[in-house]
Amino acid sequence: MNSLGIAKKPADTRVVVAMSGGVDSSVTAALLREEGYDVVGITLQLYDHGMAVGRKGACCAGQDIYDARQVADRIGIPHYVLDYENRFSQGVMDDFADSYLRGETPIPCIRCNQRVKFRDLLETARDLGAEALATGHYVRRVMGDRGAELHRAIDPARDQSYFLFATTQDQLDYLRFPLGGMQKSETRALAERFGLVVADKPDSQDICFVPTGSYAEVVEKLRPGAIEPGDIVHVDGRVMGRHEGIIHYTIGQRKGLGIGGQKGDQGDPLYVVRLDPARQRVVVGPRAALARDRVVVREVNWLGAALDGAADGMTDGTLDGIKVEVKLRSAQPAVAATVVPAGTGDAGGGGVEVILDEPQFGVAPGQACVFYQGDRVLGGGWIARAESGLAAA
Repeated sequence: MNSLGIAKKPADTRVVVAMSGGVDSSVTAALLREEGYDVVGITLQLYDHGMAVGRKGACCAGQDIYDARQVADRIGIPHYVLDYENRFSQGVMDDFADSYLRGETPIPCIRCNQRVKFRDLLETARDLGAEALATGHYVRRVMGDRGAELHRAIDPARDQSYFLFATTQDQLDYLRFPLGGMQKSETRALAERFGLVVADKPDSQDICFVPTGSYAEVVEKLRPGAIEPGDIVHVDGRVMGRHEGIIHYTIGQRKGLGIGGQKGDQGDPLYVVRLDPARQRVVVGPRAALARDRVVVREVNWLGAALDGAADGMTDGTLDGIKVEVKLRSAQPAVAATVVPAGTGDAGGGGVEVILDEPQFGVAPGQACVFYQGDRVLGGGWIARAESGLAAA
């Protein structure tokens, strides 16, 4: 059994590495090459790379493709660039724009993993005769009693498990994550040792296809004329100002509301409490109005054969609940909760309800809700809505 858990010698094991042009995927390729694997590097061109040339921290842009090619040449592996622009546009960018117009706060990186990298690229790797697809994600694939499990990375500051909740069991069986047991500083040191040109390259920041950092500009380009102005309304019904489109706001936002520094009745700051796309309204209120203790989650993906019965119970309404910890945003710590079957029609097929032990603030539709038990990822889904007690948010 080799280091990837495959019953072959490394030299007889072909591995495709998804090379984004960054330091993490580059070190992944170099490590596997050093171990003697038959490594093939693939870089995806996902959008008009001319938009992001010269922008630091972008991924899958023109400079990144060039950097990936340089790394491949340095370590002596074949490297291919695949044009996935149409797939990325349809599966990720269109979803991003439509989600914002629905008053949600989308995470296109998860959709990219779900609909492009771990679906289309994985199939390409199989077509090339590869035994595995390796990436530079900071997450661990751990073999349990009933197969491969997804676990948090050793380095909590770099853990990317939240972004991989939609990985299916079949995909996890094929994927490998060599960096999941490393600190970022170790990765940088390895890049130096291998003499890679990307050793000091900044990490990817923000969203790759938003070169200016303005989501509104991208949505306007993708959906011309769809952004409409409307009222900024207090939870008590008072109109407090006007806005130029709900896509400029997200649940929990406190700054830049466009209401001239107006405060609540007690002089407290105001937050975005709810977005109402049907009436083009931004609803604001005190922080207490953000408290939510029930989250309806749709498109739930369960990971692990050991959870098959639980997943069935979630969908047929027979299970009392599963005690878990959940992350409601990538940068927030996990909190205790119970996952129970969704009410009739609440979240469509495959939906669940998450009952939080303690109310949380700033729960935003469109974000992911990821379920954990310890370091293990049980699965997750997309937040459809959040409620406080029995009152809809």
